[in-house]
Order: sequence, then structure tokens, then C-alpha cells
Amino acid sequence: MKKSILCLASAALLFSTVVSCKNETTQKTTSTEETHTPERKGPPRGDHKAPPKGGHNPVQTETLKEMKGFKIGDVATDFKLKNVDGNFFSLSDVKDAKGYIVVFTCNECPFSKMYEDRLIALHNEYAPKGYPVIAINPNSSETNGKESFEAMQKRAEEKKFPFVYLEDKEHKVSPQYGALRTPHVFLLDQDFKVQYIGTIDDNAKSAQDVKVNYVKNAIKALEQGEKPNPNFTKAIGCPVKPN
Repeated sequence: MKKSILCLASAALLFSTVVSCKNETTQKTTSTEETHTPERKGPPRGDHKAPPKGGHNPVQTETLKEMKGFKIGDVATDFKLKNVDGNFFSLSDVKDAKGYIVVFTCNECPFSKMYEDRLIALHNEYAPKGYPVIAINPNSSETNGKESFEAMQKRAEEKKFPFVYLEDKEHKVSPQYGALRTPHVFLLDQDFKVQYIGTIDDNAKSAQDVKVNYVKNAIKALEQGEKPNPNFTKAIGCPVKPN
């Protein structure tokens, strides 16, 4: 009798151990699968929440107060940078300017690429009205062939940029402005006073689905003698590479 009871107890203990091990194995497998869920491929979604390849958040985290560089109302200093045509360019070279759409962009950032055609259209529409696009590459590098001056020249030729595309070779202008993402816009008035800082519009992925054109609205406000509202939005794009 005692032997029967002992056998039954041993069998119950063995069954309990097997079930426990099976459950533990299942939990570990599930945890491993969750940890190694593959990242989404393809371009960022229009809501800007999906990070592009590289894993960073495309939306700048800094508030206007936390940003370094020029603030709204500051008078930006002029600069002298080499354009892709080999000549040096300064803001003061633009005659009869009513303002300047200074945008920090680059060759390889997927956000910069998505905005290239919109920058071309923006320049073609507003340069005749006195607001040219002034593109500056804050990631220009002699060691990174994809962001070299020669690569900038090639990209400008391929896209037929109607605006200047400047090399910030010594990486002094972009931190002076406080550029954090590519692209990042600083709209200046004719006196170089900063009137708007931020993104171009509210949909990086699709130009057709844009609902708010921040830069266009800011220019419209200046044309009407008003202050842009909003005068600040958080830039959407790839972080400017520290140099």
C-alpha cells in the first residue's frame, strides 16, 4: 500500500516537472521572438513616427528654448560658402531679396531626398518674389564620399537644382544656425532676422497629402506685414552628423 502511494506521488511530481519545463521553454521562446521582431523596411510613414533605417527618431526632441543657435527674432550673420559651381556665395549676393529660405539638407538622408522636388518647386515659385532657397550641406565631408563636394555637384546636376547648394566644409555655419535635422529650414527676412524655424510642411512622405505648408504660410505672413504663426515647428529628418 505504501509502495503504491509512493509511486503515485513520484509520478505526479514527474508530470509537474515536465509541464513546468515546457511552460518555461515556451515563455523563453516567446520572449526571444518579441526581442528579435524585425524592423519595418521602406521609407518613413507620413505621420513621421516610424524611424528610418538607423533607428533614430526623425522628429527633433529639442524645444526652441533648448535649441542652440539663432532664435526667432535674432539677426543671422552672413556667411561665405562654396557653391557646387565652384564660386563662393553669401546672402548679400542676392539682389533685391525680400527674404531667404535657408535650408540645411544633404545628399543621402531619405527625408532630404523626399523634399528635393518640393525645394525645387519652392524656389521656382518664391525666388521670383524675392525669397530664394539657399541650400547648405551640414554633413559635407572629404572622408565620406557620399557627402563630398564632388557628390554634391553630382546630385545638383542630376536633380537640376535651380538654387545654390553650398558646402559647409568647416562645419561652422550649421551649428551657428542651430540646424539639427536634414532638412531644417530657417526663414530670414530681408534684414537677416529669423522669422521661422522648422519643417517645410506637415507630411514628409507625400507632397500630395500635405495639409499645412509652414514655409509658404510664413512667407505669406511676411508679405502681409504680419508675424508667421506658427513661427516654430520641430524639424523632421535625419540628425545632423557631428563633426
